[in-house]
Amino acid sequence: MPERSSGTTSTHSPGPHSPALHATGPAGLATAAQSATPTAVIGQPRRAAPPRAPGRRPLSLPAGLLRTARPRQWVKNVLVLAAPAAAGELASAHAVARLALVFVLFTAAASAVYLINDARDADADRAHPVKCRRPVAAGEVPVPVAYAAGALLAVLAATAAALLCDPMTAALLTAYVVMQLAYCVWLKHILVVDLVVVTTGFLMRAMIGGVALQIPLSRWFLITAGFGALFMVAAKRYSEAVQMAARPEKRGATRALLDEYTTGYLRFVWQLAAGVAVLGYCLWALESGGTANGSLLPWRQLSMVAFILSVLRYAVFADRGTAGAPEDVVLRDRGLAVIGLVWVAMYGLAVADL
Repeated sequence: MPERSSGTTSTHSPGPHSPALHATGPAGLATAAQSATPTAVIGQPRRAAPPRAPGRRPLSLPAGLLRTARPRQWVKNVLVLAAPAAAGELASAHAVARLALVFVLFTAAASAVYLINDARDADADRAHPVKCRRPVAAGEVPVPVAYAAGALLAVLAATAAALLCDPMTAALLTAYVVMQLAYCVWLKHILVVDLVVVTTGFLMRAMIGGVALQIPLSRWFLITAGFGALFMVAAKRYSEAVQMAARPEKRGATRALLDEYTTGYLRFVWQLAAGVAVLGYCLWALESGGTANGSLLPWRQLSMVAFILSVLRYAVFADRGTAGAPEDVVLRDRGLAVIGLVWVAMYGLAVADL
């Protein structure tokens, strides 16, 4: 390293830093300071950025847990009203209070499953282009915290059902939790069984309201609800398979089991399920005969038209490969929403005998 002297210059050959090193006096010091300033300015933010990561907002963890519980998915639990509404048992305050309790318990049970599922799939979700934004995969919610919150919710939901509801309702809710946890760990990797388990989850939602109020469930109601759910589940899987086939580079970024299905098979499943659901509903609507039974018009039988139109409308999105989550399809398509409201109105008039 060259010696600095106020009266002599270095005998070494000048290098790239020689002006700053060999300059003397205040001008030389200013030049050296100016040459160092950009490095300091550029480097300072990089050194200051990492400390921001550990600091979290006070409510970031509770907000992350709430997002992991999938509030948008809670709309599915409105199906607990299906059997009581079909039987016309929503008029009493006791029935409404009991169904509100069942809705809360089922929502807690479903949220527990989502928390445990995201904790278990955190590593795989980080490699997914969309699921990487989930709170557990993104690091907003630690994996142990998600496991603990899910386990606590599952235990509380089952215990509350046992204490506040009848044994059949508690057994059905507990069976749902056990089945869904088995799905997260094992069953979602088995062909066809994964479709059956997800479909059964929808069917349990439709059943539990009637079970809680001790309403006999029509066989045609169960067939319609079961195959209607299978139609929507298979349509979603078909859409995922179509999108994956269109973008081979994304293979493996969605459900791993989709590699085992063919689009032809999934199309067959949703078409078969749609046909059985329509047939089951028609037989259910005609079960009491084709007369008006005191009503102005035979609303129950006329509601078949709206039901069939809703299935046909939903099938448009399935055929295009754009049928995502059922709640998204129903809430985003205005035409389908209008047809659904017409169907609800017709069936309501049939229940009210107007």
